Amino acid sequence: MPRHDFASQRLAVRGPLSSGATLALDAGQMNYLTNVLRMEAGAKLLVFNGQDGEWLAELVQPTRKIAAIRALERLREQSAPSAITYAFAPLKSARLDYLVQKAVEMGAGILVPVLTRRTQVSRLKAERLQANVIEAAEQCGVLALPEIRPEIRFPEWLKALPAKQLLIFCDEDAEPADPLALLRGHAGYEGIVVLVGPEGGFDPAEREALLARDNTCRISLGPRILRADTAAVAALAIVQTALGDWR
Repeated sequence: MPRHDFASQRLAVRGPLSSGATLALDAGQMNYLTNVLRMEAGAKLLVFNGQDGEWLAELVQPTRKIAAIRALERLREQSAPSAITYAFAPLKSARLDYLVQKAVEMGAGILVPVLTRRTQVSRLKAERLQANVIEAAEQCGVLALPEIRPEIRFPEWLKALPAKQLLIFCDEDAEPADPLALLRGHAGYEGIVVLVGPEGGFDPAEREALLARDNTCRISLGPRILRADTAAVAALAIVQTALGDWR
């Protein structure tokens, strides 16, 4: 049997899940299930909240203006949050949406917007970031919803980074080398932080500060220059293969 049920509708909900628990749906969720998907009372779906695993649930609609779900049976135990933090220079609109969704799919446990000197976007909408996290998790069977940290300026972020965490930063100025070989020599750290910079690359002073930090590994993403949103997928794939849950 397949590990995940991708044929059933999947929904992220708020509130604790247990057998028989009933949770109200917000207006957007109710409209999507009842008007867009035309689900009726008693219809089955999968629900999760990021803490209590995945549950089979049924739609409950006592009135036309109120809808809820009732949890019936837990199908999957809650997975532990990923130890990988993805730090990134924010991008504009649709490309930022793509970056966040792919980071969730690739298994990032924490997302941190880092404002570098060449970052073009300085103000982010937390609601939009969260909506993209939830959409990706719903579509891809993710149980542990990544934490989204507030945006932070590069100097403060680097200073606050725990010394025992491995920092992997992707640098277009790095000499092309086998990134898997480089990373496999850096196992055993208390967490992994992957950093991808802005479209214009890191400022020389930022690169110098990164290289001066202990427990830092600089990698190249190959001979071609990648857009920042593409680099997110490439970097996380390499890290998951060398040090993460793809091993």
